[in-house]
Amino acid sequence: MEKLYHVDFDDTHGAEYAILPGDPGRVEKIASRLDNPRFYHRNREYTTWLGELSGRTVMVMSTGMGGPSTAIAVEELYKTGVRTFIRVGTCGGMADCVVGGDLVVATGAIRMEGTTREYVPVEFPAVANLEVTNALVEASDRIKPGRWHAGVVQCKDSFYGQHSPERMPAGRELMDRWDAWIKAGCLASEMESAALYIVCQILGARAGCVLSVVWNQERERKGMDNPHSHDTGPAIDAAVEAVRILIGRS
Repeated sequence: MEKLYHVDFDDTHGAEYAILPGDPGRVEKIASRLDNPRFYHRNREYTTWLGELSGRTVMVMSTGMGGPSTAIAVEELYKTGVRTFIRVGTCGGMADCVVGGDLVVATGAIRMEGTTREYVPVEFPAVANLEVTNALVEASDRIKPGRWHAGVVQCKDSFYGQHSPERMPAGRELMDRWDAWIKAGCLASEMESAALYIVCQILGARAGCVLSVVWNQERERKGMDNPHSHDTGPAIDAAVEAVRILIGRS
């Protein structure tokens, strides 16, 4: 096949599994957890490395920030043969029980973004694949026992719409929805899971997501203890372990 326009490679890599961070700077760090890690390609926001787990080729590729670039990444990787996708990233806690340094396995995503509305009406839910989610839960419990959560996350387009809603013309709506998500039990907020889940659902691929909690603005607002953590290592380890589990069950 010809090289695809955005990722700029074809189907000769041989990977059926892909771990997807947003940040290109995390790709090499993740790939170092694999056997025989090696740089593969770089184009636009898509930095790609390859490695092996249990004798199978695994890809690590950055998606950039937000839904549009994530959707493009998944579409093009699927065309090259990838069938299982795991996002590993960061999030901000929303539920009081979610503390900086915890892991969140996203079972579903609130579609408060625009990309997926150009795939399917908003009433269709963005949910993770059960096999991938179970593997991520098992892996998270091994990596951080007692420090992981599984549930719904909010997926947004605007980082500053969340953190500075009072200065936005749509601020009242943003704040009302934020309160609604919290009352409904939403665990955390991030920016890519909904696009990953909806695109994979439509393509017939498997997807899951594990997130490292940086902090919790609701705990901060309430004067609760609110540790900050920028250590993405446990989430990376959980994603890699989940791929190993899935390969073992294939």
